[in-house]
Amino acid sequence: MTSLPLPTGRARRAGLAVFAAAALVGGATWYGASLHAQAAASKAVPAPAITHAIPGGGDSYASVVRVVAPAVVTIRVESKAKVSPTGMGQGDDLFRRFFGDPDGRGQRMPEGPAMPRAPRQRGLGSGVVISGDGYILTNNHVIDGADSIIVEFADGRTLTATLVGTDKPSDVALLKVQGDALPALTLGNSDAVQVGDVVLAVGNPLGVGQTVTMGIISAKGRATGTGDGSYEDFLQTDAPINHGNSGGALVNTKGELVGINSQILSNTGENIGIGFAIPANMARNVADQLRKDGKVRRSQLGVTIQPVTSDMAASLGLKDVGGVIISSIEPGSAADRAGLEQGDVIQAFNGQPVKDLNSLRNRVADSAPGSNTTVTIVRDGAARDLTVTLREAAAANAGNGENDSTAPGDTTSLGVSVTPLTAELADRLNLPKGATGVVVQDVNPDGRAAGAGLQRGDVIQQVNRQPVKTVDELRAAVRSNSDKPVLLLISREGRSLFVTVRPNA
Repeated sequence: MTSLPLPTGRARRAGLAVFAAAALVGGATWYGASLHAQAAASKAVPAPAITHAIPGGGDSYASVVRVVAPAVVTIRVESKAKVSPTGMGQGDDLFRRFFGDPDGRGQRMPEGPAMPRAPRQRGLGSGVVISGDGYILTNNHVIDGADSIIVEFADGRTLTATLVGTDKPSDVALLKVQGDALPALTLGNSDAVQVGDVVLAVGNPLGVGQTVTMGIISAKGRATGTGDGSYEDFLQTDAPINHGNSGGALVNTKGELVGINSQILSNTGENIGIGFAIPANMARNVADQLRKDGKVRRSQLGVTIQPVTSDMAASLGLKDVGGVIISSIEPGSAADRAGLEQGDVIQAFNGQPVKDLNSLRNRVADSAPGSNTTVTIVRDGAARDLTVTLREAAAANAGNGENDSTAPGDTTSLGVSVTPLTAELADRLNLPKGATGVVVQDVNPDGRAAGAGLQRGDVIQQVNRQPVKTVDELRAAVRSNSDKPVLLLISREGRSLFVTVRPNA
């Protein structure tokens, strides 16, 4: 069949009129009339000039998607819902926060004394295969508390996953499925990513199925404080991310994984163009440690720091605004032993400029415990380099269920992981100036502290009426009281209350 040019303008209207009249007569007359009308129109109106697409124009990312899509999986989890006195599962809020509520209602326990079975809570997220032998990266919050984890591949395969390890401070988890030669993504260098780079977000938003969205890198080095808040260095993107995208891939136009989609910032709970992804370099470091040791070890300086403001820089005689100032030093810490002092301005760590609190914290945390590092400071107007031997952070294993406040296996263990209360944490928790103590980062549900009602975010200020300011002080106080209940004074949401933790049986 020969294609014909479509009529335009007045000729198109004439042709449509012929179409309407001829249609009343019959099929043969309709075709004939239509052809005559189009022929007349082609003589009356010059044919438009033919344009050609630019050869090699980059108007499609289909080749990238073909490489990436098979390695991005859907993760379905199931867990036993915890029931509060009101009958609403405590896990509901967490799952609705990240995965939505497909049925439009929460799960409630049946009324009356008869409860035939515990309610089940289901959730959905995404993940990324990073090795052909079945290792998968996802978010900690996707699989947190899950009893079973099912991984669905784009080709229809469904496999049961085991949890290798999880790291709540960075919101990274590592899964493993049995398989060989699985499609996997190459981890790119997220440090080389620039603001303005085009990126694609791949995952299963709202359970509709695998979806690809496009945007750019909007910012780097973001800290939202909406998750655990301990170690954040997010890539910000406007590539649409919604519930269910959590744990999915953020890739560059080479098909390299540059981030793991993790959070969105929104008043409505849906995408408004502000999404956050864990940088691939951070995810790689966490995954390597989880794969090797099943936990993540981080370092700490043992200082409380503040940003250097313009007025502060002028007062200190600094040429530029930047760096962080040490407001306090933990006795016996790595910083204390290296000779750092209150009032020192840290401007670089291992030769890399320190721009803010978050950048220093992440660089210290990424360094191996026991390693020697160079810290560049300004003191009394003069710059100097100090060598610091880093020590392991006491709360490094918060996401692994370790009892970081005491030695693993110690019968005096409370079953919590804690970190010293810094000025930044005190401000975030709305505590008064000068507040001291240690902040509960995680609670082992089978530990003594959980039985006493301790919660994440509680600030332990006293043990048996004695103040505690460091992890070591808490550990020593608990150990000295192993045969009788421990009396804790805690601060929770601006209120002080005593909590008694019973000794182990």
